[in-house]
Amino acid sequence: MDKQGKILDNSDVHMIYVLLDGVGDLPHPDLEGKTPLEAANTPILDKIASNGAIGEVISVGKGIAPESDIAVFNMLGYKFKHEDYAGRGVIEAIGIGIDFKDGDLALRGNYSTLDDQEVIIDRRAGRHIEKEDADGIAKEIEEKIKFSNPNTSVVVSPTIGHRVTVRIRNNAEKLSSKITNTDPAYSNIGGMGVAKAVGDYLKIEKCLPLEDNEDAKSTANTVNEFSEQTINICKESQINKNREAQEKKKLSCILLRDAGNKYPDVIPINEKYGMNFSCIVDMPVELGISEVLKMKAFEAGGLTDYEEKAKVAAKAMETQNSIYVHLKGPDEFGHDGDAIGKMKNIEEIDQRFFKTLVENIDTNKVAIVISADHSTPCINKGHSDDPVPVLVSGDFIKKDGTTRMTEEQAKKGSIGLLQGADVVTKSLELIKSQT
Repeated sequence: MDKQGKILDNSDVHMIYVLLDGVGDLPHPDLEGKTPLEAANTPILDKIASNGAIGEVISVGKGIAPESDIAVFNMLGYKFKHEDYAGRGVIEAIGIGIDFKDGDLALRGNYSTLDDQEVIIDRRAGRHIEKEDADGIAKEIEEKIKFSNPNTSVVVSPTIGHRVTVRIRNNAEKLSSKITNTDPAYSNIGGMGVAKAVGDYLKIEKCLPLEDNEDAKSTANTVNEFSEQTINICKESQINKNREAQEKKKLSCILLRDAGNKYPDVIPINEKYGMNFSCIVDMPVELGISEVLKMKAFEAGGLTDYEEKAKVAAKAMETQNSIYVHLKGPDEFGHDGDAIGKMKNIEEIDQRFFKTLVENIDTNKVAIVISADHSTPCINKGHSDDPVPVLVSGDFIKKDGTTRMTEEQAKKGSIGLLQGADVVTKSLELIKSQT
């Protein structure tokens, strides 16, 4: 339904909506002053771009370097007021099926590596962590932690790589989400995670209450107990002693951020747009978003099974009006500061995903919309508020002379500058006005 409450009908539209996670970037010296999108050899993306129109998107807001959860919600048309957002911890808990109810506290966590002075030397503990090690440490924490409040319990659930979801429950009282992060790289601003500009010297931050009441103070104390005890449990763990002997990075602690304590209340996506809107997603946060928005999720292999994802997306057009496909690759290279790796990943996605996609759809009937959830400049090694390109392509779309999907061409495109929450609506307008 639209802003006036009118019921929409987009059952005549067919749209494949691809978000390239963190693909936006800034000029980089390793690429002769080009961005990875500009430097990449992308003949298929170029062909798609030439068959459409381009513009720019600020996914969440000027001055906000967003985390993926709030960025994806915005790019799907859901703009939250700060106080209405449930928090990434809740979204990930829902995504991986943790038992969560209002009054519990859910947080996103990272396994991280500390030195002997408890300085963070790797926020992601090497990023690629063996599942048995991640699960083993989590089990030790759950078994050995002793909260001062006997009604308190914790679930520690590793997901992919360094990522962890933590749920804390107090059987006698509700926990507050009005607390600060212990992860020094992100601020909690009204429930939304925002990346901070940080240097190389990072330490775990003390969790502080954001409100002057007993609920917030008590919850902050509980989180600090979790952090302090987790460091000691990890230090004594045989798993970490084995990792050290094997010259692997230790899982020294869990950095926590994005607390939430309530189940989100939103309009289901099919009702919002008057269409069958589905998805292909891999990460816990995107799985949580699909669950919250009541969006059908298709199985399509693992993170880099690009051909499979393209084929499933194309096939979905037989039963769905739209499918949102989230491709994680570029973001990780951005966080690692690897501009050449990011460029090569974009080239791989071009040849394996987009080539397979265009071979399996009729561009006279199906539109392709391509954008990103946010920019992750390699030079920053983190998310930024820089605009990202958005491309709407199809044989029936009025062309604007675009030849490539790059940050520079996006500035000159006919779509102009959009807010993330308007991308789907604008794409539907372009498609419907010209079909």
